[in-house]
Amino acid sequence: MPEFKLRFPENEISAWAEKYQFGTDDRPEKVGTFAKENGFLDGRNLYDICEWKSSRKAGSAKENLEASVKELTRFSFSTADEYSRIASLTLLKGVMWPTASVILHFCVSERYPILDVRAIWSLGEDKPSYYTFEYWQEYVRTCQDIADRNKISIRYLDKALWQYSRENQDLIS
Repeated sequence: MPEFKLRFPENEISAWAEKYQFGTDDRPEKVGTFAKENGFLDGRNLYDICEWKSSRKAGSAKENLEASVKELTRFSFSTADEYSRIASLTLLKGVMWPTASVILHFCVSERYPILDVRAIWSLGEDKPSYYTFEYWQEYVRTCQDIADRNKISIRYLDKALWQYSRENQDLIS
């Protein structure tokens, strides 16, 4: 089980988050609005969220059948079972755990953090060789605890974690 611990003091979260500059691409928010209004994603929206997370892997998302995209995302967005919620998304081509986390964050609840190798590193861990549900649960719990303690959104924390890694990971590791 990972032992996530911030590599920087919590009182620096705002400084790191404010330095985050990753463009003004609002596709994830638009996809989230579509999902919340309709209760599912269609193929176009799935591709957009996959492309936002990882453009080099997004092409696979186009291989999904439209009916499968709608059915699997409808199920994921409506189930109360956390394992089923994330695992069902990984049945879609082009969707692994990190992309599934993006879908959950924007389409289900902003309380889900975005699983990212940079964020993981900023929490004191290296990317695992594979993700498990137990790993995911601990990552979610850790991010939610930090965000709650600091009275910030999960997305704000995501930005701080990403930016800290961007500026420090290559220097330290």
